[in-house]
Amino acid sequence: MKIKALATGIGISVLMGCSSQHANNPSQSLTTLYRLYDFEQPTLPKTLRSENTDLELVPGPDGKQLHVRFNAQEHHEASFTFNPEQPWQWNNYSQFAFAMDIENPAEDSIHLYAKVKDQSGKQHNRSFVVPAQSRNTYYMELRGEDLTTDTGLRANPKQWVTSAEPMIWRHSDKVLDVSNITSVSFTVRGLLQNKLINIDNVRLVAPNTLDSHYLTGLLDEFGQNDKVDTPYKVESTEQMRRQAKTEAEQLARGAPADRSRFGGWLKGPKLEATGHFRTTKYKGKWSLVDPDGYLFYSNGIANVRMSNTSTITGYDFDHDLVDERSSNDLTPEDSIGLNRVSDKALPTRHIVSPLRADMFTWLPDYDEPLGAHYGYRRSVHTGPVERGETYSFYRANLERKYKTDVAPDYMATWREVTVDRMLHWGFTSFGNWIDPAFYQMDRIPYFANGWIIGDFKTVSSGNDYWSPLPDPFDPLFAERAEATIKRVAQEVNNNPWCVGVFIDNEKSWGAMGSVESQYGIVLNTLTRRDADSPTKAAFSRWLEQRYGSITALNQAWGTDLASWHNLSQGVATEGYTEAQLADFAELLQLYAEKYFEVVHDTLTQYMPDYLYMGARFADWGMTPEIRRAAAKYADVVSYNYYKEGINEPFFGFLAELDKPSIIGEFHNGATDSGVFNPGLIHSESQADRGQMYIDYVTSAVENPYLVGTHWFQYLDSPITGRAYDGENYNVGFVSVADVPYSPLIKAAQRVNKTLYNRRFK
Repeated sequence: MKIKALATGIGISVLMGCSSQHANNPSQSLTTLYRLYDFEQPTLPKTLRSENTDLELVPGPDGKQLHVRFNAQEHHEASFTFNPEQPWQWNNYSQFAFAMDIENPAEDSIHLYAKVKDQSGKQHNRSFVVPAQSRNTYYMELRGEDLTTDTGLRANPKQWVTSAEPMIWRHSDKVLDVSNITSVSFTVRGLLQNKLINIDNVRLVAPNTLDSHYLTGLLDEFGQNDKVDTPYKVESTEQMRRQAKTEAEQLARGAPADRSRFGGWLKGPKLEATGHFRTTKYKGKWSLVDPDGYLFYSNGIANVRMSNTSTITGYDFDHDLVDERSSNDLTPEDSIGLNRVSDKALPTRHIVSPLRADMFTWLPDYDEPLGAHYGYRRSVHTGPVERGETYSFYRANLERKYKTDVAPDYMATWREVTVDRMLHWGFTSFGNWIDPAFYQMDRIPYFANGWIIGDFKTVSSGNDYWSPLPDPFDPLFAERAEATIKRVAQEVNNNPWCVGVFIDNEKSWGAMGSVESQYGIVLNTLTRRDADSPTKAAFSRWLEQRYGSITALNQAWGTDLASWHNLSQGVATEGYTEAQLADFAELLQLYAEKYFEVVHDTLTQYMPDYLYMGARFADWGMTPEIRRAAAKYADVVSYNYYKEGINEPFFGFLAELDKPSIIGEFHNGATDSGVFNPGLIHSESQADRGQMYIDYVTSAVENPYLVGTHWFQYLDSPITGRAYDGENYNVGFVSVADVPYSPLIKAAQRVNKTLYNRRFK
């Protein structure tokens, strides 16, 4: 069953070698099909639109170019858009990309979001980084075989042989109606300072050469990119062990001297010690307080566990021999460990995705020592297979690196080294999603986590990205909340190092922008029958109590319902009145308050000494009503915010809530790591990652409402994508080979050294 190195690797090297003549000249490796804008006219094109952005024609290296200044410091978003008077018809080209030359004359990189729309309303979304003081061609493929190939990766390796840079795929529709393209826009979001670029030669291009083996032989035996070399790449187990020995000497220095035993500010004021973490407002700033009474800011790293380290191999087994999930499971599929299949299933192993299987140059036999790192996913979110075998290269590398005759328990060694790193790097805590094996180590504060899953009824916001929302009025939801929190309480076991508990994550509560997106939960639930939906029944009761008669409701809503029974059978509304919008807001908050109340009350019953940290809102999935409901019941409201910093245009609502708040996730990444996808926020290099880290955390530390920042995540995603959803991001503090990214580490140490002085002085 061992996979040998692929012969096609030789072909790849030859192909890349043949293309070296174009390595520094994108124009020689791309064919221009059609020129859209060259900016040589005396005035700006009439089809060019901007929002919070200044546009100007200025001299360039080949005539005129477009100077773009994004006024992002004053606004959450700034953009410019190409809007043709009639839709562009690009269907005559079998393979092409939208491309333009971009110059960044500034001292810092710029991260741009690109969006293409067609006349049917479909959207194609990408993003990319333009390095500081650089000029290059950037392209986004809009038609080609790669767009219709489901690889199971969030971003594929580069297929076009060119030194031009691809804009990296993000979400929505890969395939558009290219005969009816209505707009192409470029946006910046959540910046801490204004940015500027120069663009020229907006055109459609096609590649002169394709890498026919771009999806084969991607990983070496350590799970690293087999086709590129980086300073963080390891070549042997012996090298990994030498690195571990050298690092151990550095880690012996421990935490900064100004820390209490729980990581609080030892040199700060001594407040009341309650034996557990709590919140307080100190000199106008919200803060956590550690069990000994010292002010505490939670700066840490989330997702320190093995659950998301596996990648789909392309193999599967007879499903009748694979144990299926129990209805009483308390852990989602992607958060379960390896979940290895039983020995009885092994003889049925077979390839179900040759495309996935060919990505690996090496996989071990099951009966080899490193075969212990195989696992199984019984369901996935996205990808070319619905379920299948997985392998964790990171876990295998830990065995290679830390297992010795003297210390055979390499996972125990890894945990000790990990905590040593956290303390030496200056972090005060872990973030969310920490392996419970860390809980009783009593060395660094942590946050516990639980998911409420089960067969309770659900509701929909209309955009249920991860999964539908729970129906908190269903009694079964409260039962499942109790089962989850009881287990979390058992795992924590009254440990004082636990700060608090996060329950659930990034639910699609709704989004601002339209009535339908903001009040999707209400609108969709109103169409259902009371008998089928406990939340709908609660809505009906609320409306009847508010209006008393169906006539009053009809007058307010502009409806013609014959009776309350008609409402109970479901109603669809449109052309909303002011009274409807006001009621929608009340109903949405009614729904959300019930959810947070159930969780809060259950936590109070089983874990009264621990902070309720909320549900970790995604910035794309929350509304004012949802935030107010969370603030009413959570001790700390949590937000996952993937931007470059905490900017006032977006986070102005924190002052309105006046509630302790925490950043549950943020990150950035770069492709110089050998990983194909930087992550949700792009930086130009590992050094740039460090500076962007400093900027983000500093902006949060200086915000009076934020009590912590948690980076996601400890290690890079698998290069071939994590098993559940294909995320393949360079967002780790360490690589798949457990090698720390030194520029990022130094940046964290720099921030953490002055953390408390900056926060409280």
